[in-house]
Amino acid sequence: MGMKAAVITENLRLKSFCNKLGFTVLELNEVISNINNQVDSSALASELFKLLGFQEGKTLESSQFDLVILHVGAGQTTNCLKDLDLVNRLVGNLVQMAHPGTEVGSRLHMSVLLSYGAVHESDDSTFSIADSRQENNSKLSLIFPRQSYTIKEGKPRPNVRQHCPILVAQWQNAVTRKDMAEAYSYEDFKEHGANLVIPTDRFLHEVAFKLWKAPKYGA
Repeated sequence: MGMKAAVITENLRLKSFCNKLGFTVLELNEVISNINNQVDSSALASELFKLLGFQEGKTLESSQFDLVILHVGAGQTTNCLKDLDLVNRLVGNLVQMAHPGTEVGSRLHMSVLLSYGAVHESDDSTFSIADSRQENNSKLSLIFPRQSYTIKEGKPRPNVRQHCPILVAQWQNAVTRKDMAEAYSYEDFKEHGANLVIPTDRFLHEVAFKLWKAPKYGA
């Protein structure tokens, strides 16, 4: 897609995987050279913006990257903040620094992905996204429209997983829709979210589209 993309992570398996995909792989101490237990989440937010070509609320003439992915592993601690606390504060800092009306706010796309642990087929009843209408109405099953996540290039995707191991929320001023979800939970997303399901490969394409780095893949 022609994007300059970076992944910041301490996870060895993720580093290897992203290297193979062509990402620039960074560690947190490379982003903030004096990383220690005193690093503030607002300082990290500022450094992330610099990688994207923003500094002190202004747009720089050039940027190192078009896309930066920060991976926060389960149990990871920074500034005495554990995983979710760090994510909460960091997202708050990013939104505050990119509020509508600023140069950053008019250009930033932010996606927050949260995995709630290993999900197996046995968990399908709890985290299922399957449409039960077809099972309950076998005579009418052929006329029910297929959900877009089950189709690729006009053909049904094989072995589509019917449960979701990751939740995604997006924020982009004047672009993303606001839904009625109030909690970052599977139940609230399914009941009140604006969208239901998107495959990982299509999600990455969608982010690239919102960054003007890829054409729209479909309706």
